[in-house]
Amino acid sequence: MKGRTGGLGARNTPWQWGQHLAIAAAYGAVYEIARHLSFPQWMLTSGLRLAALLLLPIRYWPALALGEGLPLLEDSVANAHDMGLPWAISASVPMVVLWMAALKPMRRRWSAYDERGGVRLPLILAAALVTAVITAIATLLTALAAILQTPTGAWPDPATGPMGYFLAYSLGAYLGALTLTPTILALHERFRSLRGQPLTVAGIVRSPLFKDVVAWLLPTLAALLWVSLETHDDFVRQAARLALLLPVLAMAVRHGWHGTAIGGMAASVALAVDAAVTSPGLLAEASTIRVEAVLALVISGSLLVGYRVPAARAAASAQRL
Repeated sequence: MKGRTGGLGARNTPWQWGQHLAIAAAYGAVYEIARHLSFPQWMLTSGLRLAALLLLPIRYWPALALGEGLPLLEDSVANAHDMGLPWAISASVPMVVLWMAALKPMRRRWSAYDERGGVRLPLILAAALVTAVITAIATLLTALAAILQTPTGAWPDPATGPMGYFLAYSLGAYLGALTLTPTILALHERFRSLRGQPLTVAGIVRSPLFKDVVAWLLPTLAALLWVSLETHDDFVRQAARLALLLPVLAMAVRHGWHGTAIGGMAASVALAVDAAVTSPGLLAEASTIRVEAVLALVISGSLLVGYRVPAARAAASAQRL
């Protein structure tokens, strides 16, 4: 996981330049999809960004900045007249560049893999927490630059205030990181466990993890989401949202941290759909935010517990792809 520090130097061959451009294009395309699916309490871009910074060698990081920066620059130029120059400057800075300042020292000092070759999950969670705070601060400053251009210069929701938005943005970035990053790392670890053997559809279908996901995880989450969206009783709705945590814990018990990653991603998506439907405003309702905070704690705790699983059991689980 420790990447080389070489950047886009003058000695790069056309093939190496092509690699950088291909990474920038691929990352930029996926980033745009994640950006349009995100909202303040569920920043899916955080998970994509963190996984890319953890898995790619450092020499490819400038390609990530290019892929993320071009769409932001286009939006900033298009909306600078309405939002103001300070907002345009702030909004055009790729978040991945700010994250690099925090993650590069971590990548240099520690490897994301432990001595057993497994993912060092405490480090991943620490990186997710640090980058979530960075995201909240940067997003808040960008929003403030736009608010100061309005006639009143007031927050859209005075009752929430800057601190409320800061906490919401922090939670959204952290939960977004937990939604994608552990799943990507788990699938990467399982692919590595094949040791050169081909990955087949039949092998995936026979996987106990895949069977559990299809047989009961997704149907259970879909049923709970339906109850939450259809009921008119606030108590029943909140109970259904909290019940989304149970399949995550069940997956953690059955499949270790890989099960937590997959189950947590599915539960996060279900909760995000619920929030998008029931809270059309900028911020979700307080009851939804509380469930999201509990979900983030459950996923984090289950990942840490799963990390302590003995090496032999973890290896056996990873080989059952």
